[in-house]
Amino acid sequence: MYIKPTLIVLISSLFVGCASVPMESKERIEYAKEFHLPADGNAGLYIYRSGSFGGALKKDVWVDGKCIGETAPNVFFYEEVQGDKEHKISTESEFSPNDLLIKTETGKHYFIRQYISIGVFVGGAGVELVDETEGKKEVMDLELAKKGVCSE
Repeated sequence: MYIKPTLIVLISSLFVGCASVPMESKERIEYAKEFHLPADGNAGLYIYRSGSFGGALKKDVWVDGKCIGETAPNVFFYEEVQGDKEHKISTESEFSPNDLLIKTETGKHYFIRQYISIGVFVGGAGVELVDETEGKKEVMDLELAKKGVCSE
């Protein structure tokens, strides 16, 4: 009598979980959270994903076509780019990448949030620029992921 409900719960639990990605050392995480000025002529990009919505999904992130890495819940990346130039931040989504163009200024940090959305077949993703105060606050609660590993 209780076999069917128990079996359904057990099978359903196989499809729920949290994605994980390789993480940097505690020292690198702490250093990144000190928000040091970017190197001369550069701007700093903090690209992050907070919250647990879409927790089982990993999504690639690129800057100007270069793989930054795969995101998972509650991780961030830090990447320096040339300042005073427009850059394209892209994320893997359900059918094609979603892009954000930002014009950077030398010596500034920019905070880009990746968000997960409901898709037709799998979850989609997008990226949006957030203000520095909110971005710093959110990054402080996240972990720094290792860069350079994308699924595509």
